[in-house]
Amino acid sequence: MRIAATFVACALIWGSTFLAIRFGNEATPPVWAATIRLAIASALLFGIAAAFRMPLPRGQALRGAAWWGLFNLGVNLSLLYIGETTVPSGISAVLFATVPLTTALLAAGFRVEPLVTRKLIAAVVAIGGVAVIFAGELGVSVPFTGLLTVFAAASAAALANVLLKRAPTQQVIPLNAIGTAVGAAVCLVVSLALGESHAIPVTAAAWIPILYLTLAGSLGAFVLFTWLVEHWSVSNASLLGVTVPVIAVILGGLVKGEQPAALTYFGAAVVISAILIALRGPHQQPIPVPGAAEAD
Repeated sequence: MRIAATFVACALIWGSTFLAIRFGNEATPPVWAATIRLAIASALLFGIAAAFRMPLPRGQALRGAAWWGLFNLGVNLSLLYIGETTVPSGISAVLFATVPLTTALLAAGFRVEPLVTRKLIAAVVAIGGVAVIFAGELGVSVPFTGLLTVFAAASAAALANVLLKRAPTQQVIPLNAIGTAVGAAVCLVVSLALGESHAIPVTAAAWIPILYLTLAGSLGAFVLFTWLVEHWSVSNASLLGVTVPVIAVILGGLVKGEQPAALTYFGAAVVISAILIALRGPHQQPIPVPGAAEAD
């Protein structure tokens, strides 16, 4: 029962983070909101690391943490927050479901891991599904630039996974403390370049999404996912990669009235099928899901 409850909690939290970003974008400039979120998360993570006397990474490990923070939190979240100003939250989640497959392709390109035939086929199928989603959403006036921005965010997250894999193994909390600090700095630079307002939010409508994404998305769900992997098979835990986009699409429709095109549903089914293809096999690794890498 506890395992099932933990799985559901992770799926609901990460499935809702895309919707929370959409709500936050209505009250706070997008990249400035990401900056505040990461700054708070970084302060909390450094505090946890200090409280438990966890050593901060040094040397090559520090460089690895910094590169990971640059791409997974700085580039990724900047692009995702910008993209979700025009792209429905459910579609954003489906595009992010391609992260594990893109990671497999990049890992082979960087010679970090071999690319097995099954994952290559799954990646090709997923790319086809993404193309169908683009076609469907363009038909209902979702800007191509927005879709491309979200897909680029997902690709940046995949690249971050590969760069982290090349770095020395290190404790997760200090790693994320460094990563969120770097990510916050990158988001701040992007926000300044975009000419966003940098007023401190004063309304509940602005703070609730930021705090939810920080505490539930970046901290709470991470702890739950870590416990889940320790007490359940990684292949079962990896099914979050399929569950999260489905929940995001449902929540987007129920809460925000998002109505993807019929063709988009078909494309989403293709992407999810590709993930299931990738999951098949004797040796499975956890599939990164939205939010899982931040303090994820």
